[in-house]
Amino acid sequence: MRHPLDGIRVLDLSRVLAGPYCTMMLGDLGAEVIKVEQPGRGDDTRHWGPPWVGGESAYYMACNRNKKGITVNLKDERGKEIIRELARQSDVVVENFKVGALDRMGLGYEALSALNPGLVWCSITGYGQDGSYADRAGYDVIAQGEGGIMSVTGEPDGEPMKVGIAIVDITTGMFACNAILAALRVRDQTGKGQKIDMALLASAVAWLANVGSAYLVTGELPKRYGNAHANLVPYQTFKARDRWMTVGVGNDRQFQILCRILGMEHLATDERFATNPARVANRDELIPILQEAFATRDADDWLEELSAAGIPCGPINTVDRVFAHPQIQHRKMVVEVPHPTIGTLRMAGPPYIFSETPATVRSHPPLLGEHTDLVLRERLGYTDEQIAQLRAEGVV
Repeated sequence: MRHPLDGIRVLDLSRVLAGPYCTMMLGDLGAEVIKVEQPGRGDDTRHWGPPWVGGESAYYMACNRNKKGITVNLKDERGKEIIRELARQSDVVVENFKVGALDRMGLGYEALSALNPGLVWCSITGYGQDGSYADRAGYDVIAQGEGGIMSVTGEPDGEPMKVGIAIVDITTGMFACNAILAALRVRDQTGKGQKIDMALLASAVAWLANVGSAYLVTGELPKRYGNAHANLVPYQTFKARDRWMTVGVGNDRQFQILCRILGMEHLATDERFATNPARVANRDELIPILQEAFATRDADDWLEELSAAGIPCGPINTVDRVFAHPQIQHRKMVVEVPHPTIGTLRMAGPPYIFSETPATVRSHPPLLGEHTDLVLRERLGYTDEQIAQLRAEGVV
């Protein structure tokens, strides 16, 4: 089976989420990814839990499939030589060390690109490689706050709220993957690699999208709208008789259809609500009217009728309902892969479907150092005796 990135080799020096998520995406697309971890400890997320299954962290396993795992002591010169040799053979390096840390080890971009001029290098940090904030540490929650996301998330009269998943880490990983693919395309044309500088803070700002645009063109600070929308009404959650659901009306025609279904045709011609700008201005009057109507029937009844009429809507699903969703099952989003300590590992698979060159889950998230011997032997030509000595002396 062919994959989009067959033949691409990735050296993964990253840990936690943004970098590993990026390299997992590359691995899903067929790249050979070698994940390098610290001997005896490994990726920080191996220790993030519960839950634990088969001695492994669910968090770690969420973003490390389709990789070979090796351990290397980067403080030992022999460990550094292993990294240099792997970099010579690689197309891509992804790392998220503190700014300058790899340079001080002799393993930075300048040093390794001198050995391999075609190397595409991606550095992921909280704030970027230069500027007055470059030396600061950064996690997702910091970037969500400092990048403005928390200021527009949550109830209008409540406290700032972070998104329920590590959205900045994940977005940064996606942006990084996109940038790497573009740099590989350039290398195909020129033969020359380049360095990519990714920052969590910059990703958070890019993620502001229309909210950031609204501020830049008006100078007005965006407000928090809870589960509602700043520019569209109604576009939010409603409580049906039995549970919550979402309704998204994107134009005036859809609003007219919604009013007909609710038995409130008069609202569609009321000058306070007839157009979207009018509905935005008068949302405090309209939303209680709609909420009172939605509370009279169960969610499934409303969703069936609204959906049949072409009104975007859906339930508020708990995670168990998500994975039981018929469309999620149809798209085979839950995949199973054999795992040495768990047996069968279930996980959410790649979200894209290719007609010719699929993204696939081919291997489990590696145990700590699971493939060290294999990589040293087959990729670098070490003998079993040399590997045993390196292990005895704490190099791998």
